[in-house]
Amino acid sequence: MKDMTETSSRARIAVLCSGGLDSAVLLASEIRRLSATQSERAYIQPIYVSSGFSWESSERTCTRKMLQVAPFVGKVEPLAELECPVTDTYPEAHWALTGDAPAYNTDDQEVYLIGRNILLLAKVSAYCAINQLEQIAVGPLAGNPFPDATPEFFSAMERALQEGLDHTLKITAPFRSLTKEEVIERGLDMSVPFQLTLSCMNPVDDKHCGRCSKCRERLQAFSRAHSDDPAEYAFRPKNPNTGT
Repeated sequence: MKDMTETSSRARIAVLCSGGLDSAVLLASEIRRLSATQSERAYIQPIYVSSGFSWESSERTCTRKMLQVAPFVGKVEPLAELECPVTDTYPEAHWALTGDAPAYNTDDQEVYLIGRNILLLAKVSAYCAINQLEQIAVGPLAGNPFPDATPEFFSAMERALQEGLDHTLKITAPFRSLTKEEVIERGLDMSVPFQLTLSCMNPVDDKHCGRCSKCRERLQAFSRAHSDDPAEYAFRPKNPNTGT
C-alpha cells in the first residue's frame, strides 16, 4: 500500500466539520491533542461536505464564522468545502430536502439519513488521498443508534478505503464513548465558541429554530451539563424536556 505521508513528521489529518456542537469540540480537541504531541504545528484540515440538505446554507455560514475565532483561527487550514449531493438519490419530498424537520419530541430514529456516513467517508477519503492526509476524524457520540456509526462500520470502511485508494488512511471517532453533555463540558474547558455553532435541522435566519429534535437534543444536553446554551434561537423553550 502506498504511503502518502510527507517527509515532514507533522501529522496531516482531516476533521469532518459541520459547524455543529460536536464537530466544533472535535476540531478543538484535535488541535489540543496534536499541539501536545507535535514538534511543529500539525496540518489540520476542516472539511464541510454539502449534500443538498435544507439547513446547509446556515451551517456553512456558521462554520466559516466559527473558524475565524479562537481556538481555531491560526491553528487549522482554510475550510475545504466539498459537494456530495443526494438530491438525485433521496425522494424530492424527503424532509431533509424540504426543510420539514422532525418535531421537537420525535425519536432519534426519525433523523436517520440513509447512507450519510458512507457517502461522506467516500468523498472525504478521496480528498485525503489526493491531498496526502492520513487520518479522518469523525464525531459520533455514545448511544448513536445508526448502523453507519458503529465501530464495526468504521473499521470496515477504513479497510475498504485503504484498499480501494491504495493509501494509508485511519478513521477515528474520538467521542464514541462520550455523551453530548460530556462533549459540552469538554468544549467549555477549551473555550469553544458555542454561540457560533449550529445544531438545527430548520434554522431561521441562521439561528436555531428551537422546535426540531436536534434543538431538543442540544438544549437537553446543555441542561444536563448545568450550562446555558449561548447560541441564538428563533424560539427558545423554557422547558427543554417538553419544548414549551
